[in-house]
Amino acid sequence: MTTARTATPSTARAINDRLALDLLLTHGSLTATELRTLTGLSRPTVADLLERLQHGGLVGIVGERGEQRRGPNARVYGLRADCAHLAGIDVRTVGVTLTVADLTGRTLATAALPVDPAGPPPGFAQQVLRTLLDAARQAGARGLHTVAVGAPGLVDPATGQLRSTSQLPQWHAELVAELRAGPTGEVILENEVNLAGIAEHRLGAATDRDTFVLFWLGHGTGAAVVLDGKLRRGSSGGTGEIGFLPVPGTGGLPDRSTCDGGFHSLAGSAAVCELARRHGLPVPGGGADDAPAAEAAMLAALAAGPAGEPFLDELAERVAIGAAAVCVILDPGCVVLGGETGRAGGAALAGRVAARLAVLSPFRTEVRAGTAGGGAILSGAVLTACDAVQRDLFGGL
Repeated sequence: MTTARTATPSTARAINDRLALDLLLTHGSLTATELRTLTGLSRPTVADLLERLQHGGLVGIVGERGEQRRGPNARVYGLRADCAHLAGIDVRTVGVTLTVADLTGRTLATAALPVDPAGPPPGFAQQVLRTLLDAARQAGARGLHTVAVGAPGLVDPATGQLRSTSQLPQWHAELVAELRAGPTGEVILENEVNLAGIAEHRLGAATDRDTFVLFWLGHGTGAAVVLDGKLRRGSSGGTGEIGFLPVPGTGGLPDRSTCDGGFHSLAGSAAVCELARRHGLPVPGGGADDAPAAEAAMLAALAAGPAGEPFLDELAERVAIGAAAVCVILDPGCVVLGGETGRAGGAALAGRVAARLAVLSPFRTEVRAGTAGGGAILSGAVLTACDAVQRDLFGGL
């Protein structure tokens, strides 16, 4: 037999405060009357919670609004977005991009630091930290409450440590160590494709789905798995490492140290560029990052009309092979194609993958092009940092 528990006055106050804060975050500034209408709370309860939240520095009076009644104008209350600042960082083999934002996720400052993967300068990790702190100062932040970092590789869910699944630069791990030792608050480390999946779920192509898989088709390949509204990481953080997926057509098999011979060898940007050249499409040369070249080749194929269709068909066949392997295990009902190749392919590539997947898999699966944009990883990092800050400041209820 379960005994119902009555909320204590302090718990009830915390719940009401969190409700009001969430409404101010969602709707923007509100009057006390509007808060009473949205919450169903009494006039004295709303007055008390607004006084508490103002005293705590989370809410302030941001203006007045004329009401359709006699008497003074109604005060308008809003979140103090500057009461905490946060940052998102996207770490790639070719450099770092970062954003400093306020409590609501509004961008206040950005910076980018390119790097030569063949020879990063000494102290590059320290340089990134200095750039981050400079950006925070330019944004008017007294400090950073939380920094969320997206990086390739496995992030151990138990320790939060980064473990490379391939030959990634040493400065990636050095940067994480510098951030954690530096004058910032909490540092959240997450696999970069998982962050892109969060962005697609909250802002992009999967806002209406609680279960889906993001297929990242860029310099590397990866997947973000969201089941029942929750991002799944696995026991070692390896959920979604589809680059290691053994597939036909690669002429070999991957092993524990390299994904060569796995799905990566079919759909990574280097493979996409090679396929485009074989089909006579223009592929820009040079540069350590071949993802932009694969994107350009995809756009050239789309612009070529019928002449580009054989390339699109063969690439869709490759992507569908990897997607089918995932779908027959997870049955997500929806696959989103992200990364430079997936975004550039748009509906034309997504439609072809869906048609081939319908032949390979017994489950009905919708295929969509990602819409979170080229900054999906950075957007996911900012969203993750925002969630952490709001849980802390709003009481974690």
